[in-house]
Amino acid sequence: MKDNVLQDSEIVTALEFVERINNIFAQRIIGQTGLRDRLTQTMLAGGHILIESVPGLAKTTAAHTLAQAVSGSFHRIQCTPDLMPNDIVGTQIYNQATAEFTTELGPVHANFVLLDEINRSSAKTQSAMLEAMQEKQTTIGGQNYPLPDQFMVTATQNPIEEEGTYVLPEAQMDRFLLKVVLQYPTPEEEFEVLLLHEQERFSAPIEGHALDLEDLKTLQNLTRRVYIHPAVRSYIIDIIATTRGMGPNPIAGWNKRVRVGASPRGAIALQQVAKARALCAGRSFVTPDDVREISQDALRHRLIRTWDAVAEDVSVSSLIDNVFSVVPVP
Repeated sequence: MKDNVLQDSEIVTALEFVERINNIFAQRIIGQTGLRDRLTQTMLAGGHILIESVPGLAKTTAAHTLAQAVSGSFHRIQCTPDLMPNDIVGTQIYNQATAEFTTELGPVHANFVLLDEINRSSAKTQSAMLEAMQEKQTTIGGQNYPLPDQFMVTATQNPIEEEGTYVLPEAQMDRFLLKVVLQYPTPEEEFEVLLLHEQERFSAPIEGHALDLEDLKTLQNLTRRVYIHPAVRSYIIDIIATTRGMGPNPIAGWNKRVRVGASPRGAIALQQVAKARALCAGRSFVTPDDVREISQDALRHRLIRTWDAVAEDVSVSSLIDNVFSVVPVP
């Protein structure tokens, strides 16, 4: 294990890369540092992210900016009820001149894919996209087409409009590493948005040197090598067990409020994103604070409340806080 410990020079390299990503974000996004950090951490952990907010909070801009920051290809897919799986993964087109079929790859074949308002697409289309996320390939005409090595999906959903939407099943939401809920900007941030928009700063060319996909691969390899002590790993396991009504300190009446706890993917999310957060903070090791800081975004879409909890308006956020309050910190 000692031979695999991150060196100081590698930490310096990682911080330089992350700073370059942050500088590019600052030219397109005002505020929303939490969203920026979660997008970056998800990318370093090699996962996918679900963002929920009302319209106009820069979700699309943030996803596009992330792709620009690492020189990756970007495709945006606007989800609608009539969107078909072939519109995403691709299809075969018949050429009358040659009497042959040619394959046209769909927009999912990109480094960064934005699924805008994923809950407006039908269950069949959602399933096709989530299958691509899991298998890292698509099937067209019986032939498999691999997705790019660097592949990340950012999906968004609007919580205020239910008409014409198809709610993502809990089992499918579990495939997203994180779920982020955005809040409105502060008055000071909104003032700056208006000022920079008037000056057309958001449409100006990006300044500074972006990373390339090899740099991103380096960052991901460094993330995997961040050290996590067995005690911190056991801490994560105890947290997940407690969400299932078990663990070393089970919560009284928990099963009356939570129908299904976090899956093993929840434990993986806590570990991998905690590693990414530690690296972005310039550390070669994970602390319990890393785990706690990402807890809401890693677990909020993995706890399924009972009908009684929903009726009593018991929030998932309060349930997660309850779990962390009873699990001893190593």
